[in-house]
Amino acid sequence: MNMPWFKRRGPVLGLEQLQRCERLPEPAALGTCPLREQRLVVLDVETSGLDMRRDIVLSIGAVVIEDGAIDLGDQFQSTLLRPAQKISESVLIHGIAPSELEAGDDPVEALLDFMEFVGDSPILAYHAIFDQRMLARALRQTLGYKLRHPFIDVAEIAPMLCPDNRPRHNGLNEWCSHFGLQVLQRHHASADALATAELALILFSKAHRQGADSLVALNQRLANWRQRQHARL
Repeated sequence: MNMPWFKRRGPVLGLEQLQRCERLPEPAALGTCPLREQRLVVLDVETSGLDMRRDIVLSIGAVVIEDGAIDLGDQFQSTLLRPAQKISESVLIHGIAPSELEAGDDPVEALLDFMEFVGDSPILAYHAIFDQRMLARALRQTLGYKLRHPFIDVAEIAPMLCPDNRPRHNGLNEWCSHFGLQVLQRHHASADALATAELALILFSKAHRQGADSLVALNQRLANWRQRQHARL
């Protein structure tokens, strides 16, 4: 029986999975509304390593910032993605046992669930370029989906907004300690996403006071800040 809707480049998906993928909304452009009115998804991924060309996503966690607060009732709990091959070294990196990974979720279903959770919202992450590239490659290889959502890097926002009052090192742990935030469990996707969201809310309050009270304004200030940083090199 000829079923033309299954003819596509990239991975082979079932009909229902294809339909879910096609229903995913187009990402929204960065908005001019106040930050407190903006829905944002704060993401953290755990991976098998730091090589963005070879390593893979093992776990995804995310929380939502909406109406100026973290919506604890709207979370994407840490989801393990079952890898195509065994990854024994993950025990050393993240404390995830191979047996846990082997019992993980089907990557197709997990990634579809996550992108439905994201919707059209912009995404925040700490060291966002890593999360963005790792997620983009996983989506492309697993779903044939091109990630186009704008990402904003909390690791850039923090030193930009706090140039004279910042920790010596620019890690998530250091910034959380700087502002008295507690991270319940590092290298756990949901816990890291929650810590990043709490840090982002503090920074948004500073951005508001500094006149950058929208994603457009914040992104423009980031672009100018990057230019100044490069000029100093």
